Parts: sequence; structure tokens; C-alpha cells
Amino acid sequence: MACVGVGVLFFEFETVLTKQNYAVSAAKESDGVSGDATSAADGPRPAASSTSFPTKAPKCDRSFVSRPNAAQNGTFEAPLLSAPLKPNQTQSRQCIYTFIAGPRQRVELIFTAFALRGTPPECIHEYLDLYVEIRDSNVSDLINTPFGGRYCGPIAPRRRISLYRTLALGFFTDKNTTYPELFAGTYAFINDSDYEVGTPEPNTPCTFTVHTEVTRTGNILSPTYPGVYPKDLTCSYQFIGKPGQRIRLEFRDFDLFFGGPHCPFDYVKVYDGLTNESATIGTFCGQQRNLVLYSSESSLFVSFVTLQRTANTQNRGFKGIFEFSESFVKLDFISKNEGEHIRGSECDQKILSKKESEGAVYSPNYPFPYIPKIVCRYFIYGMQDMQHLERVRLSFDKFEIPRPPNKECTDGYLKIYLKGQETMDAYDKYDYEFCGDMLPPQVVSDGPRLVMVFSSGEVQGRGFKAKYKFETEYRIPGTPTPGGSCSFTYRSTSRKRGEFNSPRYPSNYPSGTNCTYIFIATPNEQVNIVFDHFKVRADAANTTYGSYGHYCQEDWLEIYNMYKDGTEKLVGRYCGVTAPGPVESNRGATGLKVLLHSDDDGVFSGFKARYMFEVAKSIFGDCGSNVSSQEFGVITSPNWPNNYEGPERGLASRTCNWYLSVRPRFRIVLHFESFAVEGDPQNRGCPAAVVRIWNGGEGPPLELCGEKLPQDRTQFTSENHVMRVTFISADKSVGAVGFRAVWTEVSGSPAGCDQFQCVKSGFCVSERLRCNGVDNCGSEDRSDETNCGAFASPVSCNTDSLVLLCGETEAPLEPLAMLGACVGGAGVLALALCVWCHRKRRRRRRQSRRRRLQRGSPGVGYRGSLAGSVAGSNMAPASLPPSLAGSLPASLAGSRRSMQHVCDHYASSVDSV
Repeated sequence: MACVGVGVLFFEFETVLTKQNYAVSAAKESDGVSGDATSAADGPRPAASSTSFPTKAPKCDRSFVSRPNAAQNGTFEAPLLSAPLKPNQTQSRQCIYTFIAGPRQRVELIFTAFALRGTPPECIHEYLDLYVEIRDSNVSDLINTPFGGRYCGPIAPRRRISLYRTLALGFFTDKNTTYPELFAGTYAFINDSDYEVGTPEPNTPCTFTVHTEVTRTGNILSPTYPGVYPKDLTCSYQFIGKPGQRIRLEFRDFDLFFGGPHCPFDYVKVYDGLTNESATIGTFCGQQRNLVLYSSESSLFVSFVTLQRTANTQNRGFKGIFEFSESFVKLDFISKNEGEHIRGSECDQKILSKKESEGAVYSPNYPFPYIPKIVCRYFIYGMQDMQHLERVRLSFDKFEIPRPPNKECTDGYLKIYLKGQETMDAYDKYDYEFCGDMLPPQVVSDGPRLVMVFSSGEVQGRGFKAKYKFETEYRIPGTPTPGGSCSFTYRSTSRKRGEFNSPRYPSNYPSGTNCTYIFIATPNEQVNIVFDHFKVRADAANTTYGSYGHYCQEDWLEIYNMYKDGTEKLVGRYCGVTAPGPVESNRGATGLKVLLHSDDDGVFSGFKARYMFEVAKSIFGDCGSNVSSQEFGVITSPNWPNNYEGPERGLASRTCNWYLSVRPRFRIVLHFESFAVEGDPQNRGCPAAVVRIWNGGEGPPLELCGEKLPQDRTQFTSENHVMRVTFISADKSVGAVGFRAVWTEVSGSPAGCDQFQCVKSGFCVSERLRCNGVDNCGSEDRSDETNCGAFASPVSCNTDSLVLLCGETEAPLEPLAMLGACVGGAGVLALALCVWCHRKRRRRRRQSRRRRLQRGSPGVGYRGSLAGSVAGSNMAPASLPPSLAGSLPASLAGSRRSMQHVCDHYASSVDSV
């Protein structure tokens, strides 16, 4: 290859290089090549650490010029440099390769070999500089020419295409000898017309206007495609069509530097209009595949921007095709039906909810046959935010997409996506695919998104017409009430157990919402509800007793027992983190109703609960009782003082109901002597176990749980003469010690107390409860059990369901009271024996009288017969309890006839009753 040396050119270029700090180290370096081979940083040229400068070497400069009727391509290689004349003398050298194209031509450079010393970006001893933006053939002004990058190492620079007619290489080495194998490549002078997309704007490298009158189709390329595109460049392409036309732009190769999802560095930006002030279709960078864009009307504007930066990038830009056409889909079928065309698509549309709105969607050109070979997507989106969550219901009125003979939808089809597959670009995972002329079934989205993809295929049809409706989506399992309100029904006949939750759980429930949950049992069943999570907004939460009742003013949950006559009785109102205790519907109730209310302010995560329908228990539950006509009693949890247990396996709860009743105009005082039930009213409520107290009024019961009750919550007084106490442990209960409570009948008017009046509490209790070994005056008042040494009073003995009056005793302690009860029991047995004897003797007397009458014998008197019977027997004298003997006449005691007289006395009394 001929080498053309230009001394003046080299001298001028050497001056330029000196100005650019192209100094190199004079120190000798080994000939080895080390490190990775990539280009140096594309920023300012690195300075060297030596004061020596490259020597003039005009014989190594080369120029490659395009001439008419000459070869338009060739090869190039590194110069062959020999060692200096003097031993141990080293001198750095620099060579310039210049490539000059002809008019309307550009230079294309491809490296086929590259093995320079150095490790990028530290290219100091040997490197190659590139210049691809030289405006004219004069390379003397390279200092003002944009720098194209510095390269060393074993990896060659990528393909380069000049922006204008000239391209230059600058090779530097501080080695005495070089060989052509250091670098080599091919060059070609290519036609510049491929880069003229349309009418160029004067004095700009890449700004064009494309008119449909000039060309309807063509190519669009980045300025140096497929070579590495320059930095700090702005290009624009303006497409102007006729009215009724639309423009299609398809990028078949797209490779830009990716600086992030928002493309802050290099990017292509497409506008849906005539200028860059029009609406944006999109901003693109990185690598794109199948990027096809459509204008909405007859104009389109494309901007290509690269930024000046130091980062080394070698991306090739883009190549695409454009087309003006009147045959693209007309968009009036979208706009007239309240849809919104998705900019950049041929016929995609989105329909956004206006809060429970509805409308219709059509295939393109409906009711006329649709255009073949088009694909249109319909994005129907319900509301989804802090306040709303909707789903989409779709029903078809007309449907005609021809089905091929093979019965499969291989040509035209309509695919429906119900689960938001489009967010993951999973269009192959559709839920339904329809074609033919049969009307598809109604479908409902699983969430706020429903997407349809219509592909027309080659055979035309009339398409479809469908109606959509946005409904509030609560994401609550159960049977919703028709009409879309937040109301759900759970019937035992449909399912025996399941779950339910607040709207959108575990996300926050919406504000301004009222939801109803109705649980309907069969006549022989009860409903059980257990809460597993609970967090409902409450600004005025009670930090001691939990958030119940009047503390719940903002958001709250209420539970009711429902009855056949339509009445409802409140179980409780709950809010905050105070979860309701396990709930079991009352015997005789038809079921339970749960209400969730939220106001218009902040919201929380809500609740999650389980329901179970089970065979009805007795009115007392598993372990309760009915107690009446007594003056006091003791209630304990199951197994007390050992830990109570949860229900049997497979059951929802274990329930104990105690129904307490005293005399009218009296009240009941209940106080807990010991209390330890799972739960924490302040931090989590009573979800596993709970004690509820109905104090006889119309309001809801009190709920108790926790390791220890607050001092002012250990005693409760009924509003009238009845009280109900319930203890429920759920299936998730782990057990605790439980409780022991004492209840006492007190006078409704303590001011006129004619019995014993408690010192601290002021309660008026029966005198018989004085010194009975039980604190009947309430919490922290033991005045009824003090000064009992010399006190004698009747003792009322309670054995849970049996009350006996045991007479007088001077024993103040509970064991003596029990002894009196035993003596009284013996008297009752003696009375029963007497009754039996009396009736037996009467039968014998009647039989004897009839026999005598039949024989004609004279009768014997009642007394005589009785006396003879007793006297003739071997019966020993009766031993009567002292309390019973004391109540008999002295003449009857101690004789053989005494027992018979006692029997006669009591038997006659029983017969009279």
C-alpha cells in the first residue's frame, strides 16, 4: 500500500498534540501487553508524566482518499517502525491515519486486529485515538474536533462511521520498534444518502423533515448507524402526513446507552404531533425489541439526544422504517364510547372507572366487518387506591369472530385476562379464548384489572359488542348481596365453617364504608366466631380496659345476636387492637350479625376471623348451671385451681353459662377473688378466652380477660335481681388458671338494712351469711367475717344447688357449718323413713280389716294395732339427731314407742302437703 507523507501536516498536528498534553513517558517499557483490552475513557485526554515529546515521523503518516473510478475500500495496518541508530536510545513516535471520502460519501472503519499495550483506561505507553466528527478534510484543527475515544489493550474499537466526509486515527507508541500486527482493519467509502431520512435542515448533521408527498415509506437511522454514535448530539425527524393518514414507525434495531428506567442520558423521544411540544408517546433507551409506534393523527416528531459524558460507551444507535397510510385503524370507535386511545398504539385503548361506572366496548369498525390482521388491546381498569377497590364485570351482547374448521381459534380470536397478567407481560397465560358465533359467558375480574386482546386474523367478521360494569371489590369470601353493597351472607346449609375479613384485608379497609356479615344457622345449631387478627382505628382508645363501647367513635365493629322476630341484641362494640373474645350465638337465636363501620378519616388493616356452625349445646353450655333462691354462691372456671382447657378437637369453643337469680327487689354483687384468663385488653383484646357479664340491664355485656384484673374491675353489681356470667375458651386457647368468683344477694335499699350491713362496701346482706367462712361483702371488705368468736347465727349452707337451714350453732368456722348441714341431712332421712313406715302400716291395717270383715271378727282400733305392732317388734329405740330430738315432745323421746309417734307425726304432715 502506498504511504503518502505530508511533512507540513504532521508538523501542524504535532503542535496540536502538544497543546493536548500528548506527552508520554521517556522511560523504557517492556514489549509485553497486559490487562484487559477496551478503549480508554472518552473524556479528556490523559496527560503523561514525562517532558519529552513525540518525534516527527512523517514517513508513518498515511492518507486514504476516495477518488473517482478508484477502489472504494481497502485495508490498513499499524506502521512498521525500526530501532534508532544509537544503542540504548528510545524515542516515542506518533502517526496520523487520515481517511477522506468523496462528495455525498462517508467513511466506514472496521478493526480486524488490535493488540496494543496498556490497560484501559490507563493508556499511556501505546494507544490509538479516534476522530469521527471532522467537518472537512483538513485535520490540522483536531484540537477543536470532538474526541471519539482512546483505546489500548487487546480488544478493538467497534465499527466507526464518520459523521461527515473525514475520519482520522492517531497512533502513539514509546517503543522503538513496532509491527503491522499491532492493529489492522478495513475501510470503505459508503453512500451518504441512506442517512438522509428526508429534507435536511441546513448546517445540521441530522435534522430532517419528511413529507408524505415526497415519500410514503422509508428508513430512519441514527447518524452513524451501525457505527458507534457520537456524544453530545441532538437529532430530530419531523413526519408530516395528509389529513386522514396515520404514521407507523417500527424500530428494527435499537441499541442506546441505558442510564436508568427514565433514560436520563441518551434517548429517543417520540411525540404524537408536529413538534416536541406535542403529547409524548414515550421515551426509549437501552435495547428495545419489537418497538412499533403509531401516531394518533397525521404528524409525528422524533428526537434523538446524546449527552456529553466521560463514560466509555460504544452503542450503535437505531435503525427503523416509517410508513404513511390511510388504512390504519380509525380511532372513532374508541373516542365515542368513552375510551381513551393509548398513544403510540394502532388501536389499544384504556377505560378507567369513574367510581362504579359502566359502558360498552366494541371491536374496530363495529357493526361493520373489522379490518384483517390487526391486534387491539382493551385495558379496563377499576379504581384502586387508599379509598377504593373495584372489579370489572363483562357481559357480551353480540359476538362474531369466524372459527376455522379445526374448531380452534387459530385465526381470529378474543383473549381475556382477569388476573392482571399484562403487568408481567404474560399474554400467553390468558383465562379465556373465544371465537365463533356463540355468545361468551359473563366474566368477572379477579381484582381491578380486566384486559382483552382482539386479533382479527385474515377472515373478516362483524366482531363483538360487550358491556362492562365496575363494581366495588371487597375481597371478602362469602356470598355477596346483589347490588354491589358490602353485605355478605354465610349459611350453614352451604358451608359449615370458613373465614371472613374486613374489605381488602390484609391491606387497609377503605374509609366511609359499612359492611355487614350475616351468619344464619339451622334451628338445631349455634354459630361460633373466633378472631385471629384485629386492628380498627380508634383515636380515643382506652389504655387500661381496652377499646369497647363508647370508646369506639371513629371506626368500630359490632356483633349482634339475631332472633326470629327480627330483634337483635348487641354483644359488643370493639375498636383499636382490642379483639373481640370468642362469640357463640345464644340458644334460640337464628344466628349472628357482624357490622364494620369506618368514617371518612384514616383507616387500619381491619380484621380476619373464622366462623363455625356446630350442633347446639344446652342453655348452660358445657359446664354452667342455673342458680336461684340462694343467698350466695361460688363460680369457678373448669378445673380450677388447675388450668382450664380449650374445646375438644374439632370443636370451635367451650362454653359455660351461669344464670343467677335472687329475690325481687334484691340485687347481685359479683366479685372475683382470683382471675387469670388469656388475653390483654390493652394490647390485643381477648381473642382466645373471655369472661362476659350481663348485669341484668339492656346493654351489652362486660368483657374480661388478662393475667390480673384492675382493682376497680374486680367487683360488679347487677341492675336488678338477675345476672348472667359466661366463660368461653376458643380452639386456639392454650389454657390458664382461670377464675374464682363469689356472688351474694344484697338488699336493693341498704339505707333501711335490717340484716347485716357491710362496713366498707355498705352492702346489706343476710344475717345468716355472717361468719360463714366466705367474704360476702365484696372486694376488700371482710367485715362479715370478723369478730366471729362469740357470735351465734343460722348458717346458710350452699352446696351449689342445695340450700339447707341448719339451725343455731356457736361454731363460727366453716367446718362446724358443714357439720350442721350433715345433721340436717340425717333429719331429712329420718323423716323419709317415717313416711315410708306410716304408709306401709296403713296398707297392712286396711288388709287386716278386710280379712276380719270377711270372717266376721271384731275390729281392732288404730292406736291399739299400732301399739301392738310396735311392742311386738324387736325394734330398738330410735336415735335422733339432737337438733331433731329437741323439736319433739319430751314424752316421745327415749321410749320404744317414740319412733312410731315421730313417724305418725311427720307422716300426717307429709300427707297433708
